[in-house]
Amino acid sequence: MGVEIVLGVIIVAFIALMVRTFRVIPQARVGVIQRLGTYQRSAESGLTVVLPFIDKMLPLLDMREQVISFAPQPVITSDNVTINVTSVIYYQILDARNATYQVANLLTAMEQIAQTTLRNVMGGLSLDTSLTSRDEVNGRLRLVLDEVTEKWGVRVTRVELKDISPPKDIQLAMEKQMQAERSKRATILMAEGEAQAAVLRADGAQKALVLSSEGDRQASILRAEGEGRAMLTLQQAVADSVRMVFEAVNSAGATPEAMQFQYLQMLPKLAANPANKVIVVPADMAGLAGLATSLAQVTQTTQAAPALTTGGNGSRPRIGAGEAS
Repeated sequence: MGVEIVLGVIIVAFIALMVRTFRVIPQARVGVIQRLGTYQRSAESGLTVVLPFIDKMLPLLDMREQVISFAPQPVITSDNVTINVTSVIYYQILDARNATYQVANLLTAMEQIAQTTLRNVMGGLSLDTSLTSRDEVNGRLRLVLDEVTEKWGVRVTRVELKDISPPKDIQLAMEKQMQAERSKRATILMAEGEAQAAVLRADGAQKALVLSSEGDRQASILRAEGEGRAMLTLQQAVADSVRMVFEAVNSAGATPEAMQFQYLQMLPKLAANPANKVIVVPADMAGLAGLATSLAQVTQTTQAAPALTTGGNGSRPRIGAGEAS
């Protein structure tokens, strides 16, 4: 019975010894192994051997990129406004040995260096600048933290300002300022719209006036061309009628006295025609009047006398100046 107990104890101790000797490290984890209290090596993922009672494996370190969010921190800006800033840091452990031996508490150290750096950066900015320049603040924080944590075997990949909360009275003042700014922008936009509308209306009126003037000009041109063509047609008709009369007179063999009498009869008709602007009147009006009297007497005598017979040669009798008198 006692032998079985001893064998059982030996078996349990052997199993415990094997468990302590052979360690399985997960993927993306690194174990720091100490031998007799000094750094011996860094065990990567997989199966590793640790000598019992001689080697000691420290808690595993996660080599993946990690994120840590810090509590809101009061920060005073350059214009003496206290704001609460919440920051988020993305980091990754690159060297397990330095992360273990170069800093006592990695997360606490990173939090403290982030807070002090944030105060230094935000202290040089005004409230408006800190609210609108987050990218600049993030870049400056990352550079400072990366420079400090490099010797710790840690790389800071990204720093973000999660939240910036001004005091309540500052928030109310900012809201009023924003409302005033929006009202001003609305007024400016309305004024610009009215100005553009006035310009467009004036431009439209100008174009309408130009088109109306162009239309009037074209109408005047067409009206003048029509009147000119009508006048030419009328003058052509008058010229044709004069030519026909002239041909008829020449063919009838009229005397100059008869022509002068016909001219006196045509003067009232020529004066009544609106197309005739200038009427040529002979200078010897007294001679024309006497001629008209003589022709009237001759006409009466001719109408009272028997019809004249033609001569042997068939020519018409001509009325001379001496006979008329």
